[in-house]
Amino acid sequence: MPDTSTVHIGTSGWSYDGWRGVFFPGDLPKRKWLAWYGGRFTTTEINGSFYRTPPLGAVSAWRDQTPDNFVFAWKASRFITHWKRLSPRTAESLKLMETRLATLGPKAGPVLFQLPARFGVDHERLRTFLDLLAPGRPYVLEVRDPSWFDDEVYALLRQHDVALCLSDHRDARTPWQLTARHVYVRGHGPQGDYRDRYPEATLRDWADHIRTWQQQMRTVYVYFDNDQKSAAPHDAARLKEILAEG
Repeated sequence: MPDTSTVHIGTSGWSYDGWRGVFFPGDLPKRKWLAWYGGRFTTTEINGSFYRTPPLGAVSAWRDQTPDNFVFAWKASRFITHWKRLSPRTAESLKLMETRLATLGPKAGPVLFQLPARFGVDHERLRTFLDLLAPGRPYVLEVRDPSWFDDEVYALLRQHDVALCLSDHRDARTPWQLTARHVYVRGHGPQGDYRDRYPEATLRDWADHIRTWQQQMRTVYVYFDNDQKSAAPHDAARLKEILAEG
């Protein structure tokens, strides 16, 4: 069988109180949730970093509580994406982010830049911003305005090896355009509104795509963001099972 790439499947965040007793054992202290989660999945998105930069001590603890093969996706600060909207004035914020990624060490995975709704396409601003990024990391751009879905954006992302997030958010369902050596899928639920489990047929379709990307030697990251009623860990586990079927 030909060599294939690595696939990481997990959820967007892990510390949802509503998961207690459904995904997490009811008697498991919350401080042990990440370690328990790390025994079942090889990756998670750090979403709190979007709202505030986590203390170095917290980042070190996340690193130490997870297995050696675990990978964290880092959601970049909203200061970068929402307040300054990819402005060159984000350079210091990018440097601050790098201190946290360095603390994660080899467990630092892709960096997700999620743009706000009603932020329309701006090719020059994107071009300037991509030039600010430190080399050597897998970067991802998730957009929430369909105007970004154009050939010039795809070309800029390919030039910098930045993945267009394959998102099904209701504001802007993304064409499955591959723009990097890595692939990043973000599932927000069947209707793109963070709730309900995905149909079996959808998960099997995703699995078929993932197998193709593996054969192309692309590293694949899949995160389920349908966190309501523990749908995300259920779907992540089911997708893993389907892929294991071969």
